[in-house]
Amino acid sequence: MKNKEKIKLFTTTIIAGEYKGKRIEIPDISTTRSSKSILRESFFNTIQFEIIDRNFVEVFAGSGSVGLEALSRGAAQCYFMEYNKVAFRSLEKNIKQTDPSRCHAFFGDSFEKFSTVYEMVKRQGGRTYFYFDPPFSTRDGMDEIYDKTIALIEQIEADVCEMVAVEHMTNLTMPETIGALEKVKKKKFGRSTLSYYKPKGEA
Repeated sequence: MKNKEKIKLFTTTIIAGEYKGKRIEIPDISTTRSSKSILRESFFNTIQFEIIDRNFVEVFAGSGSVGLEALSRGAAQCYFMEYNKVAFRSLEKNIKQTDPSRCHAFFGDSFEKFSTVYEMVKRQGGRTYFYFDPPFSTRDGMDEIYDKTIALIEQIEADVCEMVAVEHMTNLTMPETIGALEKVKKKKFGRSTLSYYKPKGEA
């Protein structure tokens, strides 16, 4: 009898930019979902060339499909946080397909790692894109994960933030304002919705 169950792997591809067509590995585990290609494409169509030379933080990274797309499209430095070992191994493998010198992967709970990464991008100066895709179903309960995510976003200062994007369940209503940020747009993709936040007064 095998001790370890073999984990099924899926792949997606980088849509555009320097690494267009590169395959990204996604393990089939309950906590990791790849952002749908259509959703990713819509997000990057929204920010377009503004991502060039900006930092990008993918908070619940999974396999890194959003952050690596940002890297491919010209982001300066990309930061990833992931607590699942299997997903993190896939993330490291995916980073090797691109430019490891511009990627920083942190293993551990995103809620605990966020302040470390935030201080790093703050020290670098300039403005950063933050992408939050909290797992939809967790043992802690759905509401708590979103409450904790909102608490993280509240820490982001206006002069550090270019934009915050939150991928969440469509039936969840995100607040109009979170800390120094206000909601400027939302777009539905079936069960998932993207809500966009910018510093107040910059819509």
